[in-house]
Parts: sequence; structure tokens; C-alpha cells
Amino acid sequence: MSAQKLQINGLVLYKSHPARVLGLADKVEIELEGGKTKRVRDKDVIALHPGPVRDLAGFSSSPADVAEAWELLEGEETAFADLLNLVFADPSPQDAWSLWLTLADGLWFEGGLDSLKPRSAEQIDTDRNARAEKARKEQAWAEFLERIQQRRMLEEDRSLLSEVERVALGQMGQSRIMEAIGLTSSPENAHRLLVELCYWPEQQNPHPSRQGLVLDSPELAVPTLAEEAREDLSHLSAWAIDDEFSNDPDDAISFDGDRLWVHVADVAALVAADSALDQEARSRGANLYLPETISHMLPLRLTEMLGLGLQEQSPALSIGFRLSASAEPVDIQICASRIRASRISYAEANRRLEQEPFASIRSLTERYRNRRQQAGAVGLDLPEVSVRVIDGKPQIKSQEKLDSREMVTDAMLMAGEAVANYCLERQIAVPFAVQAPPDELRSPSSLAQMFAYRRFFKPTRSAVEPGLHSGLGLERYVRATSPLRRYPDLLVHQQLRAHLSGREPLSLDEISLRASQSDEGAFLRRRTERLSNQHWKLVWLQQNPDWKGRGVVVEQGERHMVIMIPELAFEARMRLKAELNLDDQVQMKVREINLPEQLAYFRLL
Repeated sequence: MSAQKLQINGLVLYKSHPARVLGLADKVEIELEGGKTKRVRDKDVIALHPGPVRDLAGFSSSPADVAEAWELLEGEETAFADLLNLVFADPSPQDAWSLWLTLADGLWFEGGLDSLKPRSAEQIDTDRNARAEKARKEQAWAEFLERIQQRRMLEEDRSLLSEVERVALGQMGQSRIMEAIGLTSSPENAHRLLVELCYWPEQQNPHPSRQGLVLDSPELAVPTLAEEAREDLSHLSAWAIDDEFSNDPDDAISFDGDRLWVHVADVAALVAADSALDQEARSRGANLYLPETISHMLPLRLTEMLGLGLQEQSPALSIGFRLSASAEPVDIQICASRIRASRISYAEANRRLEQEPFASIRSLTERYRNRRQQAGAVGLDLPEVSVRVIDGKPQIKSQEKLDSREMVTDAMLMAGEAVANYCLERQIAVPFAVQAPPDELRSPSSLAQMFAYRRFFKPTRSAVEPGLHSGLGLERYVRATSPLRRYPDLLVHQQLRAHLSGREPLSLDEISLRASQSDEGAFLRRRTERLSNQHWKLVWLQQNPDWKGRGVVVEQGERHMVIMIPELAFEARMRLKAELNLDDQVQMKVREINLPEQLAYFRLL
């Protein structure tokens, strides 16, 4: 506005705030609310009232009521000064400011101060309804946040809290709800909030979703098993030995004179390379074994059709060999076969180790194990447990150190070495399992020594060239006995099946690519299994607050120590006690469980 329209002590508008004119010169001197003065250009202010304005402190923040004036205008344009006189009989500066607030609101009029146009009744009603709806939502949001602050939840709040759930599951990084109530948007904080609100049950396991894993098994079409020539080995007694609760038996053993047979579910007979089934299994990499469920890498229908011992006769890929005088697998034979398998548990097999054929099988596997140990194989005798959730409650059972378990393990290793040799001799590309030796070689005997030595072990990796597997004490080895559970085993079977049928197996480059793709999924599954087992162990401790038990000091640092609880296979971190030494045994009691952070606190008794 030009300076001629400005007057000393007049009311002007400056950046949406009222101001009093103090002086007029080359610039306009104004006083703002609070007494601060400022020199501005005349075009930076708009005259609202000639004044006089003595004090801005008493200006009302309430807008003027212009409904009657709006109606009288009947849609005709007007100017601010005229509208001011229409609304107020003798308008004061405060009245001018009140009218400005109304115009700034934009409900009744639109346009500039020199050309104010009344808005239509329809426009006003639409805006009023929108503003009422907005106010309603803001009120509902405020009430919702108040409930969340008080850790109360209504059923209608669930849809909003799904945002927090996505943070807890690692599916999004920020939550406006959490920020609004002063919480950092972390998965742990979100987890804790959802439990406190009873949105999640206390024992909710978030870790599979955080790793981006689905818990459903695939539901793809499974082809019919084709008729083909198979070696009839059904006259041999075949034993599928596994844990009592196992539901995917994919290997069995037989003994025929001096020849050991390892029979493996013939998964490659139905899962061809690059088929939809193969691609799904490759993306998953392995079965996901959680205490509460199993997520299979292949449809369950495949297990029903091919699991050894689930039908009267089972199709298999059978690996037969003898042990040489130096305990190496020789005279290797691999064939598609038909077998009759009987399922028994490790405990049952252990009771029959003195009977045939188990006594003869055990004799072979002991010779083989001795050879591996002489080659540097290391068996760490660390506590192991199985964790299962039954009817919502975790159950923890120590894994018995059974001779039958060692016997079966060595039989599977023998088969893996036999397949590796077979493929090398015939130049069949397969993914070898290799492990570099530890940086330091030790012979641990105590629990603390084994715990420390474990840190030196290098991870096992896939390679298309044979190499040492240090932990197993084998110069070459492939995983070949669990094609229902692990993709590298299935890949080996696909190569063997191609060779046996006279087809061209995949190349080294193709095997390398497939193995690396499956390794990514398998890594996520192993990590999820570890986190989930830890979670359910903590839930078990939470549900058993009076638990007391034995611990063993396995690590000591400057300020902290690690105590292993053997019956739970649980590592507890505690403040260092100077009077304790490595391998000392202590009695301890659970003090507090923090599920979101995966922490447990104990006290020594």
C-alpha cells in the first residue's frame, strides 16, 4: 500500500500480524506485538484502520461475525473498508483486526482487500463440513494418542496401530504414532509398545518377518512321478533314523555285506532344473525350522510322495560304497532305486546298536570318524537343545549325545564324500562345501575352551572347485543327503539325475550362480532360526520366573563375563565377578526378561 494511505498510530498488517505505525519517512517504522520496532518498505504493509492505536496487547484473537453482512451483499463485491463499516457501526482498530482474521480464514469471502467477493452458500457449506470433519479427525487423533500414552487400546485402534506393527516387523522405518508419543521408531520399541497395548501377545515372535521371510510353505503344482527304470533295492532293510518329531524323512541307511547304502529321497525326479518348483526352492534356500512351525522350501505334497518310509515303497537316489583300508569310500555306485524304509528314532536306534545291521554300520562309521579326526576334524561338545512350541507354550529339551546320532551323521558324511569323488571323476559340476581352517589350531577339552575355540571357526561356503572342509576333516565334500530340506543337496541331485539319464548337466557357471542365489535365502533362514530359538528360550524363562539352575563361566572380559546355562543352551552376559574363573560352576536365578531387546538378566545364588 502507498505511504499516503498510512497514518501515524494507524493499524497495518505486516506478515499476517498487526502492527502500529510509528513513523513515515523513506521507510515505515512500525511497532509489532511485544513492543519490537522495525523499519520496512511501505509496500510490505497494508493499512487496515487509521487509528489511533495505542497498544497492540489488547487486540482480540476472535474473528468477526460477518454472516449478516455476507447476506446483505447478495454476492456483490466490496472493499475491506466498506465491509468494515457494514459489519461494525463505529469500527475500531480492534474491529478491523477482527475482520481481517475472518477474511484470512477464507470461509465467507475471497479475493484481495480491494475486491472482496462473497463466496456461494454451497462453497461455504462444503468448507464447513470439511472443517468439521477435519476437527473431528484431529479430536479422534488426540484421543487416540492419549489412550496410547496411557497404554490403553480400543478395538477400533487396531487399524491405526498396524503402522507400529510394520515398524516392529522391520517393514517400515518411521512411525508418526511413535514419534507423537515420544518414542524412537525402532523395532524393539514398537515391539514393546504393541505388547504393552495387548495388540500383540506377550510371546509374539517378530523375527521371521523382520528378515523378510514368509512362513507359508509353497503351494505349487507337483507333477506325477514318471515311470522309469529303477534299481530294486527293496530287499534291503533300510532305516530312516531321525528325531521323534521329524516329519520330512529324506535319508535312510542299509547294509549289504560290506557295502553301505545311503538312500536319499529322489526329489530331483519331480523338481527339474529351472522349473517353478526349482526356482521357489532356490529362492528359499532351505527349510525354515522354527519352534512354532516349519516353513518348507518345497510343497508338502512332495514330502508326502517322496519322504522315505511314508509309503510302502519309496523312490530314492541310492549311494552305495565300501570303505577302503584307509577308511575312504570306494567302489561308489549311484542309482535311481526303489526301497522299503522303516522309520525309527535316534533313541530306538541307540538301543539296537549291538544288533545287526546297526553293529556293522556303527563299526564302519567309527572307522570313518577316526580317519576324519586324524585329519583334523573338530567336534565341539557344546550344549544343544530342541525348542518346540506346543499349544502356545515353549518346551525345551536337551539333545542327548547318542551314539546313534553320531553314526547317522558319519554315514551322511561318507555319502557326501562319495558323491564328491564320483562327480570329480566324471567332471560333473556340483557345489562343494568348503571351510578354511581356523587361524589357530587348538584341542579344546573344557566347556570354556570349546566356547572360545568356536569363535575361530570360519563359515562354510559353496564353491564349484573342491576344497578342504576343515571342521569335517575332509578334502572334498558335498551336501547330498537332504534334498527335501536344503537346496544345495537338491542341486547335486539334479546334476546326478542328468548324468544318469544321459542328459547334459549344468555348467560350472550355472551351478555357481544357483548356489550363490540359494545361499542368500539359507543365510536368512539360519539367522531367523537362531533369533527365534533365542526368543522362545526367553519366553520359557519368562513363563518360569522361579527357575534356578547351573551355569558355567565360559568367557571373561574386562567388565563382563559370559555364563553358559547347559540345560537351556543359553549364553547369559553378566557383570564380571573377580572371584570366578573359567569353567567355574555357579547357581543362578532368572531376574528379569526383556523380550523386545532379547535380553535376560540373572543373579547368582
